[in-house]
Amino acid sequence: MASYANDSRCMAMAEAMVPLLRRTCPEGAGGYGGSYEVRLDDEEAVGLGGVELIRAAMRRAARQLDWKVETIGWIGTRFGTMVAIRDTREVPEEHRAVVDAARYERMSAAVARVSAEPGDAPVQRGSATLMTQEFRAAVADASA
Repeated sequence: MASYANDSRCMAMAEAMVPLLRRTCPEGAGGYGGSYEVRLDDEEAVGLGGVELIRAAMRRAARQLDWKVETIGWIGTRFGTMVAIRDTREVPEEHRAVVDAARYERMSAAVARVSAEPGDAPVQRGSATLMTQEFRAAVADASA
């Protein structure tokens, strides 16, 4: 596996991602409970440096937030390329209720989207669609 430690594309992408990752943490959760997912066209992901570079940038950004993480990255799914990161740190008791409520809300919204009538669903805060749009904009700004 290639190292992206000194790759300028990885560093720029990571810097652009720090505020995106930070915003996924529920308000009042002390920076815990964040996760981020992007879904890109396969060609777009390759143009950005590939799945492994995007995952490396996500991990680099997460380290700046002191997250302990789990990442996934797949190319060629029915959704195109999917890349995700999740903070796996143990949530302190004083933030657990907030993080649990936020997770419940995200799961309920996902179930509602899956159960809805076929067609275009509205873009909702915290959805992969919105995260992907934010990611594209942040990466474009970072490379400009």
